[in-house]
Amino acid sequence: MLIPIFLLLIGFVILIVGGELLVRGAVRVAERAGMSELLIGLTIVGFGTSAPELVASVEAARAGSPGIAWGNIVGSNLANSLLILGIASLILPVVVPRGPLWRDGGLALVATVILWLVARTTGITVAIGVAFLVVLVAYLIYAYRAEQTQPAGASALHEKAESLEIADTHLHDVQPLWRSIVILVFGLVMIVLGGRWLVEGAVDLARLVGMSEAVIGLTVIAIGTSLPELVTSVIAAYKGASAVALGNVLGSNIFNLLFIGGITAIIAPGTIPGEITNFALPFLIAASILLFIFAATGRRISRREGGILLIIYLAQLAYNVMTP
Repeated sequence: MLIPIFLLLIGFVILIVGGELLVRGAVRVAERAGMSELLIGLTIVGFGTSAPELVASVEAARAGSPGIAWGNIVGSNLANSLLILGIASLILPVVVPRGPLWRDGGLALVATVILWLVARTTGITVAIGVAFLVVLVAYLIYAYRAEQTQPAGASALHEKAESLEIADTHLHDVQPLWRSIVILVFGLVMIVLGGRWLVEGAVDLARLVGMSEAVIGLTVIAIGTSLPELVTSVIAAYKGASAVALGNVLGSNIFNLLFIGGITAIIAPGTIPGEITNFALPFLIAASILLFIFAATGRRISRREGGILLIIYLAQLAYNVMTP
């Protein structure tokens, strides 16, 4: 029992630290290469902050554990929408700009519905994975063009990058190029090793405690890989940037579904376990609709509504853990 738990914990730590180093190194290298802050925010920061979830899901897919792979994706979005937004709203009511909510939140909701429908019918195919990646690229192009002509914060991906800026004030510190490259490579190696150990520990733990891999993915893995988003959203809320906390969540949800889901589908097409198809995905759809309802009333998520989101998350967490 101790060895799987140790692998799980050490995997989490290495994965998260490696993801942070990867983003720092990549941002500094991109700056030295002359990339604009807007382009860095939409690409480097967006992809980099999703690296822990990506590596965990890819490693699980390669290891023949689709429950952990897809459980991590769906569970991370549940944690983002209910746990993280709930906690952030308790700290400071989250201001909801109408444009990003309906556009970015709507995209995440549509992608979730499509994933649920194909999971119940054809199964996950390579074509679905390619389609998700194409939609993501189209969305990135749209967001880049929109933010060149509209005020800052036009998309959730901008706010996702902004949340990292708020949480890490040293992100743009000047340092030699070689050091930035070393940090980038070291971070990449760490997330690969951390992801591998995380999945190995999760698979062994599931077997020992008699819990399905899907439930482990939906709970333990999803919460662990969502910790960076939790930290940045809480810091943003504490600093009064509640709209940034919302953008961070919506941006993460989009990347989880389209980027990580797309890559996972291409690497390991097949079926999604029943626990995810029959419960977690419909639950995520319902949670997303509830989030829209809360946000539409008064254009903010109040502390009371944040508390409801948090209670709902804890309730579904208990249901997943206690259901055989």
